[in-house]
Amino acid sequence: MWATDRQLANSMVGAAAAPPEPEEPLPSTQALVKDSNAADILKLFNLINEYRVSKSLAPLKYHATVAGMAQEWSDSIASREVIEHRANFWLDPRALSPDKGAGEVISINTIRDPALLVNWWKGSPGHNALLLDPRFNVMGAGITYTDSTYKIWGVVNFFGYSTLPAGTTTAPGGSTTDPGGAFPAPPPSLCDPTAKHMPPTLDLSAASINSAADIVTVNASGQLLNRPSTGAGTYGAAKAIGSGFGGAKEVFTTDWDRDGAYDLLTQWNSTGNLTLHRGLAGGGFQSPLTLGNGGWDSLKLAVGGWCANNRMPQILALDTAGNLYLYPNRGVADLATRVLVTSGVTAARITMVDYNADGFQDVLALRTDGAVVLYRGIGTTVLPAEVRATVATGWQDVTSVRPLRDVTALNSTGLALRRGTDVLQYWDLTSGKLASPSSIAGSWSGQRLAQ
Repeated sequence: MWATDRQLANSMVGAAAAPPEPEEPLPSTQALVKDSNAADILKLFNLINEYRVSKSLAPLKYHATVAGMAQEWSDSIASREVIEHRANFWLDPRALSPDKGAGEVISINTIRDPALLVNWWKGSPGHNALLLDPRFNVMGAGITYTDSTYKIWGVVNFFGYSTLPAGTTTAPGGSTTDPGGAFPAPPPSLCDPTAKHMPPTLDLSAASINSAADIVTVNASGQLLNRPSTGAGTYGAAKAIGSGFGGAKEVFTTDWDRDGAYDLLTQWNSTGNLTLHRGLAGGGFQSPLTLGNGGWDSLKLAVGGWCANNRMPQILALDTAGNLYLYPNRGVADLATRVLVTSGVTAARITMVDYNADGFQDVLALRTDGAVVLYRGIGTTVLPAEVRATVATGWQDVTSVRPLRDVTALNSTGLALRRGTDVLQYWDLTSGKLASPSSIAGSWSGQRLAQ
């Protein structure tokens, strides 16, 4: 992706240069390996500068803040199994307001060697032009490792500045005042994972729920029904996978322990507790464990991968005063720790989904008047300060919402809406906005969606 001087001055609208097209399946979202990348960052930096000097261009300097932005995006695309540029990356505060051009290059390889990334960029005319752009004087790099087919993912951001921003160094880890590192260590937060979580190795074909596209409902008798996704927006027959959920306020299906089999998080009206039923690889669920004692029935919840640096699902909880909290995943420990994400939220229910297709989960707040307000997430414990857009209206008859993935194609994103007219709709979000809805065939009388 390349931003020209005019684009930087006039709303900075950029155009994308096509990334490499992989010929093999991309890595699992659980395949990230958190080894130190400092040596490879330095090697990448030196190779790019050696190439520039060989073409009689000035070497680039380095900035840890820019590198932190590149690293975040490298982790994001590797975990989401996609190769895409970050839209308007030069507007990010970590870009430090470049005024003489901006560019971004991305590459992946099956061998963990940053030299192969640089070689690919040099062999692509569009990417090579970015490596050799004379306007650029600062770069930042991010490298992510996986244990799947593609072992290394790399993102480099290039910027041109009339005046070098404070903190610019001659190389990764170099500074006149602070030795630093290849990119800055972020301050500790409740988003931080407690341990590494490797990909599941179990055969999960018999698990009661094993797809993010499955539609799970609770019927009037308290039975839990699953309709397995059969691809291209179609579903198999409903199958009872549990019972005794008539007293549940909400049931959420999520892989809480990241073993591949989907689990059940349940809010109970009777006790106010929040419980976890772990899914079994051979089908069914374990006996419930209590994660939260009392008071959970008063909250509106959403569950998903809110934190960009953490593959474990987390909980967002909206209280009656309009405060939105993040509860980190601590396994089967009591959910007693939380952090305020934002306040002033008005909603009859909330849903967590990547609405704008930027790789970060967002919050959709459905109000009683049927308006849906977007709260954009950036993968951290805070929200950007901005005007909240209304992205839909006329949803006052919606009784439940379920985020779905892989319904129409691999990595597709969307929402299933249970309407008051006994209709179940699918709204695709893969393009970064709501597409026209389609109806999902089936009998939905007396059923509500699990989320």
